[in-house]
Amino acid sequence: MFVYADCAATTSMSKVAIDTMTKIMNEVYGNPSSLHSVGQKAAEYLLKARMDMANILGADFREIYFTSGGSEADNQALISAAYLGKEKGKTHIISTTIEHHAILHTLDKLKKEGFDITLVDVEKNGIVDVKKIEEAITDKTALVSVMYANNEIGTIQPIKEIGKICKEKGVLFHTDAVQAVGHVPINVKDLNVDMLSLSAHKFKGPKGVGVLYADKKINLKNVIEGGAQERGKRAGTENLAAIVSMTEALKEAVENVEEKAEYISSMRDRLINGLSNIEHSELNGDKEKRLPGNVNFCFEGIEGESLLLLLDSKGIEASSGSACTSGSLDPSHVLLAIGRPHEVAHGSLRLSFDETITEEQVDYIVKSVEEVVVYLRNMSPLWDKLVKGELKHVI
Repeated sequence: MFVYADCAATTSMSKVAIDTMTKIMNEVYGNPSSLHSVGQKAAEYLLKARMDMANILGADFREIYFTSGGSEADNQALISAAYLGKEKGKTHIISTTIEHHAILHTLDKLKKEGFDITLVDVEKNGIVDVKKIEEAITDKTALVSVMYANNEIGTIQPIKEIGKICKEKGVLFHTDAVQAVGHVPINVKDLNVDMLSLSAHKFKGPKGVGVLYADKKINLKNVIEGGAQERGKRAGTENLAAIVSMTEALKEAVENVEEKAEYISSMRDRLINGLSNIEHSELNGDKEKRLPGNVNFCFEGIEGESLLLLLDSKGIEASSGSACTSGSLDPSHVLLAIGRPHEVAHGSLRLSFDETITEEQVDYIVKSVEEVVVYLRNMSPLWDKLVKGELKHVI
């Protein structure tokens, strides 16, 4: 049996996304900035995609900026808010310890430029306490950035509540919603966010394209200089085929999104219940306040890399953490942030899936993981010491 359970890393493109992209590449190949009819046809498609994307997010079409993906959108959001704040004497930025590296590395860059960075710890369930965010805000705070849903453990943050506090205190609020858009209902105005990042390949669109939503009041700072595309805020000829394909993919993703989420959540809970029966294993992140298709477990006494390779041999494609750091031997910063010790964090498994998952596939995952965990533990000197009582179990 084959099971693709790594949708948090990337999804396959939907038929509508592929068909749309092919059509645009074949039929609408003009440069949207050109004044001739071929170029203006492309400009019409670009405007329609912008308006459709705005409609889906509950925004104004003038608040939609097309980017190369979530990382670029995150970079531009943080850099813009930081520099705008600095102009007003505000040089403090607040985020959390479990953010994607597109956020954390940008914050590291800003720190070197003299900005004061506060990373708020999350609770053991992977959710940040709203009061801690509020307490961290000072009269020097320019921005709060909190991800909507975590890319590793799937926890969903209280974005609307944090946004309300930021609005009351006159602080800009950004959310990295790359993992959430297309999987849960999202309306930027309802969420009280000033900026939001998304990426197409997380909801069956093409790779290399995304969106930064920015409220009209924000004068974005450029991270790419050149032409006057994207109202002068993001230079470079627009990747029209990818942009239109992304928009059509998102239209399909949000159609009956709540019904799909209900089914996926039922499969998620079935998987959680099954894996929980494996001794000395534990779910990472809150059991309920998490993405519908995300399951992340730690298994004591094994290495995540070995677990992944053996599951792959059984036809199960999974991950030990975020795809952006899969080449690293360091344990996940997210798992460490929720209190997992290094030796346990190394034995993590992330399974992420969409509405195509079946009960049969879920049961096959449970059976296969249990077999592989037993096999690896039988080979492990560390597990032998745990069994003999020479070391104490952590979970």
